[in-house]
Amino acid sequence: MFSEAEDVLTLGALIAAEMFGKPLPVLRIAPESFAALSRAKTARITATSIEADGITLPVVAPRLATLHLSDPDRAMLDGGAGQAVQQAMRIICAMAAQQGANCLVDVTQGHIDGCIYASPANLVFAERMADMGAMVCVPTTMNAISVDHANWRAQGVPNSFGDPAARLADAYVRMGCRPTFTCSPYLLASAPQAGETIAWAESNAVIFANTVLGARTPKHPDFLDLCIALTGRAPLSGVYLTENRRAQSIIDVELPDNVDDAFWPLIGYLAGHAAPDRIPLLRGLASARPSKDDLKALCAAFGTTSAAPMLHVEGVTPEAEGAAGAGIEEKTITRADMEEAWTRLNTGPEQVELVAIGSPHASLTECRALAAALAGRKRRPDVAVIVTAGHQVIAEARADGTLGNLEQSGVRIVPDLCWCSISEPVFPTRTRTLITNSGKYAHYGPGLSNRVVRFGSLADCVEAAVTGGVPARLPVWLR
Repeated sequence: MFSEAEDVLTLGALIAAEMFGKPLPVLRIAPESFAALSRAKTARITATSIEADGITLPVVAPRLATLHLSDPDRAMLDGGAGQAVQQAMRIICAMAAQQGANCLVDVTQGHIDGCIYASPANLVFAERMADMGAMVCVPTTMNAISVDHANWRAQGVPNSFGDPAARLADAYVRMGCRPTFTCSPYLLASAPQAGETIAWAESNAVIFANTVLGARTPKHPDFLDLCIALTGRAPLSGVYLTENRRAQSIIDVELPDNVDDAFWPLIGYLAGHAAPDRIPLLRGLASARPSKDDLKALCAAFGTTSAAPMLHVEGVTPEAEGAAGAGIEEKTITRADMEEAWTRLNTGPEQVELVAIGSPHASLTECRALAAALAGRKRRPDVAVIVTAGHQVIAEARADGTLGNLEQSGVRIVPDLCWCSISEPVFPTRTRTLITNSGKYAHYGPGLSNRVVRFGSLADCVEAAVTGGVPARLPVWLR
């Protein structure tokens, strides 16, 4: 029972019913009724009503009849394109109804997040769809997976995890998805253009696509991403619609002088806290002239603390002009806020055993910047330095000599995995404290790795790599 829009568990219930014959009712109730029910001692739910301590609420199914379907949509729904597509279309239509969409929209490409082995359910779903002959009908890339696909056995990953994780990736490849295995699909040559309607999952990719590229995609939940890729159709709702892309909050940022690369993930992290459920417009940042990598870090960190699928940066991002109407809430991110957040993300000891770069996957310019900062110096033997990156970036880094320079400094480049899916033994088991320049991993890392995580700039990460630690100091631009 929910009192507001909820897609993830609702989709899970739909798939449980569609694919496994396990119906699980989902009810959406107005906030005032939800509050009244929360105070009730007992409740009884029937096919037509909810009855609780003198309260009676009608239960009405979503109105699929109001969803306009094209002739090709109806043909897929009637089984004309096979069982897998028919099932996918039923799921899409049910999600469209509960999202309030009036029709479906064509998408030009997809990006699959469900290829991460989060549980056996991911594998069962993908292999069952593949066994039914499912094939994507639009170009579809794949997110980072849970193992280094070609090397997991040599890395000592146990078969009990490595085998199902690799099988999951293989199932999506069988269905026609490209084995890109990257959480930064916007770095690929296939990145969408402004105004292009796409269907991506993976929060940082969605936020970057909407915010920086000006493409259009909601945050599609796992499993729905495949359904859309099989049909080429998505519910016309959320930020596919122009009116839903407007800012609902204004955040003024006190811009310090001479900020470095750590400023952008820190601001993304704080902006998400300030706008956890709405699209914000950030003001005051244009004069700092953020690079594409700065915006990548900003978007990824924003996605860890906000559910919104995009943001605007005045004077920087393509849809920022006129994005904010009159009368919306206004907030400020102050230097004091930045100091507090920096301190909160740096409570661990100065000594570190691991430097983690590439969450999301590192770009070629980030790899070059790391090589330049190391300047031929070698890491300390007791400090591991690992960069996760996509195959395309690794190939480009190899071609221009960057990869060789990094390897000579003792840096390890890992494909396929990202820090949010990496696990032991690829994650160095002796690590007690790590440092990262990723706001995303600084947020998720403690829970994912069960280690202490420090946050800093690329220069801080390099200092830790060559000396074994870095003081938990404020950056120069905050002192």
